[in-house]
Amino acid sequence: LTHPLPFSHYVVTTIASLQSIRSLGHSEAAVATMSFSVNKLAPELVAAAEPTPSGRLPLSLMDRTAGVRLIINLILVFEQGVQLAKAIRAALPRALVPYYPVAGRIVEPLPGEAEVDCTGDGGWFVEASLNCSLKDVNNLEHPLLLPRKDLIPYAPPDVIEGDLIFLMQVMYLSMHAFPKPPSLRYGAMFHGSTFDTHPLGIRFNHAVFDGLGVGQFLKAVAEIARGHARPLIEPVWCREAIPSPPKLSQRHSPATAAVNFESSVFDVSSDHISAVKNQFWRETGQKCSTFDVVTAMTWQCRTRAISLDPHTDVYLGFAANTRHLLRQLPQEGFYGNCVYHTGSKATAGIIAGSSLVEVIELIRDAKERMPAKFLDWLMGNAEDDPCKVPLGYGILVVLDWSRLGFSEVNYGWGEPIHVAPLSGDHSYVSSCIYLQPSKPKQGVRLMTQCVQKEHLHAFTEEMMKFVHN
Repeated sequence: LTHPLPFSHYVVTTIASLQSIRSLGHSEAAVATMSFSVNKLAPELVAAAEPTPSGRLPLSLMDRTAGVRLIINLILVFEQGVQLAKAIRAALPRALVPYYPVAGRIVEPLPGEAEVDCTGDGGWFVEASLNCSLKDVNNLEHPLLLPRKDLIPYAPPDVIEGDLIFLMQVMYLSMHAFPKPPSLRYGAMFHGSTFDTHPLGIRFNHAVFDGLGVGQFLKAVAEIARGHARPLIEPVWCREAIPSPPKLSQRHSPATAAVNFESSVFDVSSDHISAVKNQFWRETGQKCSTFDVVTAMTWQCRTRAISLDPHTDVYLGFAANTRHLLRQLPQEGFYGNCVYHTGSKATAGIIAGSSLVEVIELIRDAKERMPAKFLDWLMGNAEDDPCKVPLGYGILVVLDWSRLGFSEVNYGWGEPIHVAPLSGDHSYVSSCIYLQPSKPKQGVRLMTQCVQKEHLHAFTEEMMKFVHN
């Protein structure tokens, strides 16, 4: 985007398929005339409210791994928020005082040695509007009726995106046509229109935050917006507490072509999850977690759907929080990467042909072995590099976003009705992200990009057997 004037305007038409829109109850005639006008103000840098320390802060080995230094996109959809942009714009500078590294930039003085330069430049903030109601765009549920680029913030084109740490966009939705854009910001630009909902687009650099860390930061901004003088949890940098293994060098996976994975969403009810937990208890005398249940279900359904040779190995990968295993870390406040990549391996025949209880046992075994493997890695005795994720169609990576705090962010008008990642259509590995379902549903939402088009129907059928059983 270019920004020749303080106000940038462009028109976007829906990119959803006709079949998708029909399924949402829109007539074909209505679809033919559906178009949405998106208005965006030029991005603004928001700096800390007070002077903050300068200098450079080294990132940890976990922060610097090849699979982590990337920009993550997500949206939080709020039903209410009369002056949400104004509240966030006032709170963000105050949050950037204790979180001053977030206002800096990532630099790399030596290859592989990324640092945060505490320049105090600030984070990019964008204000936008859309001339429709949330219902018109299906609550911004999957499949999206808007292009991803309209829901998330972008810096000006002359800015190097990979150096940025945090960007935020507030979008107003209205059922009325917009007046001509005035020069005022923070809600005044849309004076006279009725806005009922506010999608909040977030982009963050994974090299500085892990999931728990960015959730902590978002809640800190919200706490200040609600009237607190400072975040309820004081942030700590403390990257030196993450050891670097003495013997393992950083090894990267070989280059491979991106794959076009099909996207799909499944909501698994809490009743169904409880039923599987009860079955596991009856058969083993042990407890299992919600993560165990939905992971076993997804891994088995995908393995059955893609029909690999029964003797072919299939892999399950997931990231485990390791904060509790590092005594050097403070009990709370750390917002950097602190996870260990682990998982399980078996043949396709075993995963497809076993009972769900047996697959759960494999996952529980991988979790139980994680602390010992992590300590081996810290001491440089690990046989495998956990940062080197195997690539290929036989691997599934699952990410649990349901407990990262995104759904608890409250700027004063209530928590978001739903949260969703905004990933691209192409990826190097099949994945499934766990979220809290849209309110008032209870259970787990699975956002999957894990099968190619020829396997989507079979995967959907396998998943629906579990979801509706």
